[in-house]
Amino acid sequence: MADLTAQPDTGSAEAAPAPGLRGSIGVTGIVFLVVAAAAPLTAIGGALPVMFAIGNGPGVPAAYLLVAAVLLLFSVGYAAMSRHVVDAGAFYSYVTAGLGRVTGTGAAGLALLTYSAIQAGIYGLAGVTAGGLVTKYGGPDLPWWTWSGLLLTLVAVLGYRNIEVGTKVLSLLIVLEVGIVAVVAVAVLVQGGADGIDLDSFTPHSFSSGSPGIGVMFAVASFVGFEATAIYGEEARDPKRSVAKATYCAVVLIGVFYALASWAMVLAVGTGKVQSAAAADTSGLVFAVAGQYVGGAASDLMEILLLTSLFAALLAFHSAIARYLFSLGRQGSAPAALARSHGRHGSPHIGSLAQTVSAAVVVAVFALAGADPVLQLFTWMSGLATLGVLVLMILVSVAVVVFFGRGDADSRLWHTRIAPVLGGLGLCAVVWLVLDNFTTLIGGSAALAGLFEGVVVLFFAIGALIAVRRRSDGPSA
Repeated sequence: MADLTAQPDTGSAEAAPAPGLRGSIGVTGIVFLVVAAAAPLTAIGGALPVMFAIGNGPGVPAAYLLVAAVLLLFSVGYAAMSRHVVDAGAFYSYVTAGLGRVTGTGAAGLALLTYSAIQAGIYGLAGVTAGGLVTKYGGPDLPWWTWSGLLLTLVAVLGYRNIEVGTKVLSLLIVLEVGIVAVVAVAVLVQGGADGIDLDSFTPHSFSSGSPGIGVMFAVASFVGFEATAIYGEEARDPKRSVAKATYCAVVLIGVFYALASWAMVLAVGTGKVQSAAAADTSGLVFAVAGQYVGGAASDLMEILLLTSLFAALLAFHSAIARYLFSLGRQGSAPAALARSHGRHGSPHIGSLAQTVSAAVVVAVFALAGADPVLQLFTWMSGLATLGVLVLMILVSVAVVVFFGRGDADSRLWHTRIAPVLGGLGLCAVVWLVLDNFTTLIGGSAALAGLFEGVVVLFFAIGALIAVRRRSDGPSA
């Protein structure tokens, strides 16, 4: 399939549309964008203690490895597809190539819901985190949405520009947050933890203890944003190689990092005590470990880097959504103005502006409703995004098999048949676990869980109906 490019358009000299998105990011830059979306310190400092407390306790490290293994199988077909479809729509474009415009546009609607939801949720958590830090160091005590608005403005400025500007910012932030977690983990291992070094966390017994489904569910949430390896294909120096390499690197790095970091936290508290300790101090567990094994300064630094971790994730998701809108505009499934790329920056600046407005609206709605920014905005939106991204990846797995089954573009059986099928089956199993524990994931009622599940179906249907209407109005693109 030919690479997709935008068509020239007319506009101002400042924002004249370009044939496509421009950039020269390499494998390392793409990996940083994916890791930024994964928000390592947010996952370790925020989600990990919850996984310990209500999931499978000391078996959490194994849950991360299991999810990484499933995603590696998925990545085989995903990477093979990246050699034939280069487009900022990524999942949407892959599903379209394999299953047609109607299903593909339905996937696009689901993708926009997924990334918009997780980004809005992070704005809630980031606003609370920023406010807490400011007041801790003597600053004014302002509403959470004030800080969310400030972060939104910063993200908007960086997101409007060339992706390489954002990549440089993200690279620095990611190095810092990964570095502090690594320092704490090494300190725990060097000092032998609470009861010595053991590998109990990686045994079947530990994995199956407590509620392994919840552990797996949260582990999947830590990989939301994984699609970014293909989203930035047009802005990569060598997309047909960069996307595949970045995909494998990102999955391995994220999976191994989370597994090792969570294992170190288990050892720091003690294999037999970590579940009760996390339940007793969910929000402060990781910071307490940092203070105990490294020192108070490390704990303070980790709190600051938690905010930068959230900011990095916000910028990564903003950039991904803007590129989705660009791709939809280029294919005629959204207003054509979204397909304009900035004359100087080569960025999807119209999509970036549209995304900024939509994020501001969602945050404003929750703020005006007096909703809790963490227990409601962040928790609900994270659960919605986790379910959405899993459904998207299952659609991609099916699309890969169908796409390569139609011709001789790639005759490698493992890459185009076996691995995609195995990955798809693994993802279906994970979806079953998520649905079985969805009420817990969103921290709400069964009725609310049913509503969010319905929203996932609704957004897919809206996208599909747009494609059907477009096809009835004229010949398919």
